[in-house]
Amino acid sequence: MKDLEFPVIGTKTKGPIKEFDLNSPSGRRKYFKAKAGDEIAIIKKYLRDKTFIAYWIGKKNSGKGTYSRLFTEVFGEDKVELVSVGDLIREADNWKVFTKTKKYKLLKKYYRGYISFEDAVDAHLGRSTAKLLPTEFIMALLKAHLEGLEGKTVFIDGLPRETDQVSYSLFFRDLIAYRDDPDLFVLIDLPESVIEERIKYRVVCPKCKTSRNKKLLISSKVEHQDGEFFLLCDNPDCKGARMEAKEGDDKGIAPIKHRLDKDEEIIKTVFSLYGVPKVLMRNNVPKQDGLKLFDKYEITPEYGFKLVGSKVKVIEKPWTITDDNGIESYSLLAAPVFVSMIKQLADILSNL
Repeated sequence: MKDLEFPVIGTKTKGPIKEFDLNSPSGRRKYFKAKAGDEIAIIKKYLRDKTFIAYWIGKKNSGKGTYSRLFTEVFGEDKVELVSVGDLIREADNWKVFTKTKKYKLLKKYYRGYISFEDAVDAHLGRSTAKLLPTEFIMALLKAHLEGLEGKTVFIDGLPRETDQVSYSLFFRDLIAYRDDPDLFVLIDLPESVIEERIKYRVVCPKCKTSRNKKLLISSKVEHQDGEFFLLCDNPDCKGARMEAKEGDDKGIAPIKHRLDKDEEIIKTVFSLYGVPKVLMRNNVPKQDGLKLFDKYEITPEYGFKLVGSKVKVIEKPWTITDDNGIESYSLLAAPVFVSMIKQLADILSNL
């Protein structure tokens, strides 16, 4: 990220390289054990009888959901919960149904703010454009939800969403009261050039809605027609359906640039904080250092296609990008970035 220094935590194997299949759960399990087995053991020991709260801080499409799933995959669904603030707000959109739930009663009990609860509800439902949905309403909704997750480590995605919400998240552990968990921020550094191509080359199956990327994450079947290459869905139920680009994806990050700029402002604000532990995850590594610090299979591949006779040949090479500081770099796959998170987290939890 421009003007911020995120560490590069290499994972290169010493001695003969053993390549792991990072696309399968069994392959990832062996990979994580080889690359961060000691640190995983430390975290597992901590999670036997303790929990913590972590705030994901990263730009849109930075992989927060992917890293949360990897954490759950390694440490178990019974130990971890990803909480999306956006999903909680959308859940309350069906207000008539929501008012019949226990969560509604807790929301009303916990809400404290500078406008009435009724006005906050009107703002949430869009009935009032004069008042914005107050952060206090969101915090009370989040607190009501967390009451049902006692005993689980929680990763929160979507808070803070504005720079003025950072102070709320700093004291959220005290606000939820019934838990005395340590809290920390997990910041993700992802160049906008990566987000751009993740969006521009994204394709989706029209039947099962599986997402792939024509440049970065291809399916096993590719067809050629009228000078263009197309990915076909791997799901047998879709019977080779052609995967299609989503409307507007050809514009890349342009429609969400304002959101990315705001996310960057929040990242920089949190980065500058003192007194709260921070995990710093970096998606990329300068090209000159890439193969010194990482094994080749840990670098994101870029795919191209060539027609040889009537058959499509897939061409693969390491994906080279330009980071936000103008440095030629390699983009890393999720697994080695996640290993850097595990190593830092183990160190933090060991010193609590």
